[in-house]
Order: sequence, then structure tokens, then C-alpha cells
Amino acid sequence: MATTDDTVSEATEETWRTVFGHPEPYPEQADGIEAARDVAARDGFLALEGACGTGKTMLALTAGIDLVRDPDSDYERVLVLTSVKQQLRQFEADLRAINDDLPDDWRPVSGLTLVGKADVCPYARENRGGVDTSNVYDRCEGLRERTRDLVGEGGDTTPGALAEQARRAQTGFADTADDGVNYLETAGEPTPYLPEMPDHGGSSTRDGVEYCPFYAQYLADLPEEGDAAEAVPFDFTDRGLVDAEELVGLAAGHGTCPHSVMGAMLPEIEVVIGNYYHAFDPTTVGGFTGALVDDSTFVVCDEAHMLEPRVRDLVSDGVADASLRDAENELTRVIQPVQFEDAGKQTEGTTDADLVRGELADAEVSLDEVKLLREFVVDLREELDRRVESFLDRERRGWRANLTDLDDEEIPLRDPEEPAVDEITEWAREAGYGERVWSRAEQVGAVVARILDEAEDEDRQRAAPGVGRTLNAWYRCDHETYFRELELRRTWDETEPPESWRRAYSARLALHNCVPADAIGDRLAEFGGGVLMSATLAPLSVFREVTGLNHLESEGRPVEDRTYGLGFPEENRASFALDVPKFTFSNRGAPGEDNETRRAHVDAVATVAATTPGNVLVGMPSYGEAEWMAESLEDNSQVDKPVLLDESSDDAVTESLKSDFFAGESKVLVTSIRGTLTEGVDYEGDRLAAAVVCGVPIINTSSPRTRAVKTAYDREFGDGFETALTVPAVRKARQAIGRVIRGTDEVGVRCLVDARYARESWNAVREYLPEYEREEFRPVSADMLQFGLERFWDGHDA
Repeated sequence: MATTDDTVSEATEETWRTVFGHPEPYPEQADGIEAARDVAARDGFLALEGACGTGKTMLALTAGIDLVRDPDSDYERVLVLTSVKQQLRQFEADLRAINDDLPDDWRPVSGLTLVGKADVCPYARENRGGVDTSNVYDRCEGLRERTRDLVGEGGDTTPGALAEQARRAQTGFADTADDGVNYLETAGEPTPYLPEMPDHGGSSTRDGVEYCPFYAQYLADLPEEGDAAEAVPFDFTDRGLVDAEELVGLAAGHGTCPHSVMGAMLPEIEVVIGNYYHAFDPTTVGGFTGALVDDSTFVVCDEAHMLEPRVRDLVSDGVADASLRDAENELTRVIQPVQFEDAGKQTEGTTDADLVRGELADAEVSLDEVKLLREFVVDLREELDRRVESFLDRERRGWRANLTDLDDEEIPLRDPEEPAVDEITEWAREAGYGERVWSRAEQVGAVVARILDEAEDEDRQRAAPGVGRTLNAWYRCDHETYFRELELRRTWDETEPPESWRRAYSARLALHNCVPADAIGDRLAEFGGGVLMSATLAPLSVFREVTGLNHLESEGRPVEDRTYGLGFPEENRASFALDVPKFTFSNRGAPGEDNETRRAHVDAVATVAATTPGNVLVGMPSYGEAEWMAESLEDNSQVDKPVLLDESSDDAVTESLKSDFFAGESKVLVTSIRGTLTEGVDYEGDRLAAAVVCGVPIINTSSPRTRAVKTAYDREFGDGFETALTVPAVRKARQAIGRVIRGTDEVGVRCLVDARYARESWNAVREYLPEYEREEFRPVSADMLQFGLERFWDGHDA
């Protein structure tokens, strides 16, 4: 249990006010803090929707830290999970604000931001030592393994001696150290090692064993018994927040491994800031953050409207065709030494055969099981090849002559709307592959990787363990909540034959968890309590169902709800639900068609763009529709502002586009509502004067996976279209609209363009807006929009 210093004053009913990082909380913040603290003290959770400006990050941190510092509480840490980098930075900023405002006789609240190896490995950061961001995970595991082998049982040295050897290598080049060539520098700090990876026991030709000096130093600092935190070379209990850059500078400057130090610090930190992977990804929790997932942790799930889709991806599985190919090769390399020796064909390599036999015996895996798995993988790839060719021959005739014109595809392995055993499982049964190969695949794959890691001097991630794990899950998981399919993703591989689909596609056997509520609820149940929050959770009844909170409540864990609207002056915003034809495919047709629906939506957006004295953000249901809208606005005589189009692209291109939008004269930016510019981007100040959403961005309902999810939700919750499709789509629209008003002095227009937002009908979505938004988004006809806009802007300085 974490406690405050002896000098902390006696607790009062509102001890959290000492922790709160600003002079006075908003009324909604005070209510939310007390609600979160109260329910978490009873081992429960608060589901909180708070509009932009509610101060949700400070609210959650204050409640959690107050419990951690309460001597009568069992909470020892706060774990913050967010899917948006900007929100991560906001939690960092608010934690710093809390520490800056603490009484002088309080120790700072310790904090740590979790990042991946590529962000903290000194070699990867500087692209030195044969390590870069593309191979850092493989190289790291290989170097760590060799470092442990050198100092482990049978090793010929100590970790301290290895680190010292690398330091001595530096001093041998002291005559040129002044030019900065010899010291590896990172995060603004020099390290005690050369930029090249050292080796042990080699000659000048570098024929020794390569090792990582940073990891060696960490092992040297690690106590044989006791707390791993003793290996941290700096005092972090009084430092406050340690972000990634500071962690790297402090650790690497000492010569120790920043990633290992991060892991050693974790159990002792009061506020850990990470992402959903750190709590919901089975691999990450099993290998790195498991110590955080217990009942002494107060968990904060930020951007919780994304919890369901993100966790669905994390708890789903799959195996690529290329991984099956690599696993086949790995299985072969384990089998061959024994076969060659048994056949008397091997004069060298007896050690390899002995190694294989020994490792298999230790793992209680037979060579016949390894052979069976290889046979199965070979046949599975042939079946996959047959199915892909058959699908393309049937659905994309002439595809061999037009490989560059192919699109991504999904090939369902059962009827998405009728739960049943999938076709791959049926094929395997008919081919004679039964439970033995499926159930033992994971264990066989693990021992194959262990053998190859021991026998082969290379840094790479083995395919066999992942293939084995997925095959085991494929056979074990049910066929009602899980959906299996073949996914084809566009790529290009010149090494494949000219008429092979593998030249144009990468294929993947995918196992989708359609209903992740149990996975979410089970993981939340492992925490002591916490807050799940977002600006767009409504309707909370649906959110509680799809995240497993209702199940937790039925098991005796209390769950409370809070909804807070915009606290900024209402006169600073104009909100319209425009009653124009629904932007459905049946109404609008394909992009380029000229009809009433498309004309009405272009006219509405053009009116907002022409009347608004500032930047306008336009969200469309897809990138294709965004392209059509951008072209239509450029041709529209009302619009005299530059029109920017956001296309599906990498982060660098998106950041450049965003900078162009913010700079200079007012512009219109058109994007997909499912892109990155309508969620998690802060359009603060005068960066955005209006946001327009056309249509309800329901995802493609013809996709087999989407149909399977809807069917699974039908069975689980009664109305799959509502819970799986409509509610998430409305949340997306609300996220985009929420970009406009971000502060007390900000002024702007919000416009939802589609009759489904404006009126009640069989497929209306107005009911999915929270009550405070329904009151503000008054229905308005198209002919009254310009009048409403002009009246609003006339009342505000441009």
C-alpha cells in the first residue's frame, strides 16, 4: 500500500483537493472525482461521458492518486490506458501540473510513460550497431540471449566484466574521442560505449560472441535477491514523471538498458501511462506488464468508446501464409539433423541431432509430432492456395492478367450469418488431421523455436510459436462468437511467379473474436476498480453491455454512470441537425451520380464553408466519398476557400496536411470520418470554426466479418445492427463534431447533415445522442441553414 509522507495532514472528506492540479475544479469535475473515488473504494467502476472541456484527465488522475496516497486504501498505482498519443501527452501534462501544485512537504507523485523498444533502445534510436526500428525486437532478443549465455551457467565471464570490456574498448580510442565519433550518444546524453556492438572472446576480425553492453550492465546491477528496482541507476521516487526521453537519457548515460530499467521501475511507480496493449494484449501482459494487472491497480480507460474495437483486434488472432511458409522451414531444420544422422548421411552435425533429441525429450514432444505438424502446415498452405485461386477464378475472372488491379478481399470460411464449423476445420478432419495436431501445435512450435535459437546464430523472431498458438486457438475457440476467414491484402512481391496470386496478395487465416465483452470484462475484473471515460459513450446502456460492465455488476462489482455536457458558454456555438435526404447508398448511389441527395449535401457543406469565417472540417463516411465532396466543393461557386483532401496515407503525409490546414488563410479540409483527423486531434483556439458531418458513418455491412459481428451481437445482445454498427457510427460522428469547441473562449458551428439526426424514423439515430446534445442540435431545414449561420456569425466577431 502506498502512503503519503508523515507530514501529510489528516484526511478530510475531500482530501482529493490537495492532489487536484488546478486552483478550483469545475462542478462536473468535483462530482466526477468523488463518484470515481467512491465507486473504486468499493471495488467498482465509473463509466463517464464528459464533453470536451470537462477536464476528464485531471478528474481521473486526481481520483486515482488520492486513493493511492490514502493510507486506508489498498490501491498502489494508477494505470492509464489511452489509444491516442495526444491524450497520452495530456495525461503527462496533467500529472506534471499535479506535482507542481502539491504542498511543499509532499513528495512528488512518481510517473512513467510506457513505450516500445524501438523508442528506448539506444542503438535503434541512432540506427547503430546493426539495430534499427525494423529489426530491434529480433536483434534485442538475440543479443539478450547471447548476453545471458555468456554469464549464465557454463558462461566464462560476468555481466559486470562484459560491460567493463565494452567501456575499455572506448578508452582505446581516446585520441579521437573529441570528434564525437566514438561515443554512442542518444537522448542528448553520451553513453560509455562505442556505436558498434561489442563482442566477447573474438579477435580483431570480430569472430567472438556479440552481446549488448547495456543489458550486461543491467544484469550486473540486478541484485541476486530482492527488488529489481535496485537495478535502476537513478532515484525515481522523488523525480515525478519520467517520460521516454528522460528515461533513455538517465539509463543509457549510466550504460544500462532503458527498456529493462523501465520494467524494473514499473511495480514501484504510482502513475503508469500506456496504451490498451499494456492491459489487454495477452502477449504484452504475459511478458512485460503483468505486474500491473491486479487488484491494487486503479485503471483509467481513456477514449473508452474505442475500447471494444481495439480489444476485439487484440484478442483476435491469425496466421499469415508467409508465417506458415517460415514455420515449415523451421520445422524442417529441426527434423533434418536427426533424419540425416539416422540415415548415416551426416558426418558433422551430430551435436545438432543430440540437441534436438535432448530438447524434445525435455519438452516431452516427440519427433513424430514435429513431423506431423510440418506435414499439416504443408498441406494447409496447399489448401489455402487452392481456395484463393478458386475464389479469384470465380469472383475476379482474368485476374492473372491484371494483378495490379486487384482489391483487398475477404473469403469467409462459413456463412457469416449462420454459426457453424468452418471449412478449414472440416477440410482438416477429412484429410485425417485430428485433435492431436491442433492441440499439440503450440507446444511443438515453442520447442522448435527453442532448438533453433540454441543452434543458429541469428537474430530473428521465429514463426513456429505463433503458428502453433494460432492453430491451437483455431481448433479450441467456439464457432458462435468467433468467425474464421481468409483475408487477402494488396501487396507486391516480385520474387513470386508472374501469374501467382502471391505476387499481388499477402494472405492470412484470420480468427476474429466478434464479441469481446467477456475478454474486456474478465480483464477489468482483475483490477481493483477505475474509470472508463470518453466524450462519446452514449448510450451508456449499450456501452455497459458491450464492454462487460453489466456482467461485472451482476457479479457484485458496483458500476456507476455519469454524463456531463459542454460546460462552455452556449452562445459561443451553433448546432444544427440538418433535415436533408439520408446519405445512404440507396439514396446517393455511387460517387459522381447527380441526384437530389448528393446535391443537398454539397449545398449544405458549401453553405457552411461560404458563411463561416474560418477553417471548416468536413467528415464523410469514406475516403471515396471524401474525394467526391472535395471535387464538388472545388467546382462550387459559393466556396472561395482552398479545399484540402485527406486521403488514406501515412502519418508524415497526414501531419503535413494538418500543418497546411492550420497555416495561412481559411480553408476547407475534407476527410473520412473513419480517418485520423476527426478523432484525437486538438483543433484548439481559432484553428477550426466549423465541423460538418455528412451521413451516418456505418461501416460496410456487406463485409463478411461485419455480418458475422452483427450476427454474434444479435445472439448476445438482441439487436446487432444497433450495438455493433449504429452506435459506434454515431460516436464517430460525435467525435468529429467535438473538434470545434475545445475551450471557454472558442466559437464555432457544428452541423450534422442527414435526416436521421433530425427526425424520428425507422432508421433514425437521434435517440443515440445524449439528451444534452438532442436539446442543442435542433432540427433545421436546408433553406433555413444559411439564415441560422448568418445570424450566429453576425453575433460574433470574425
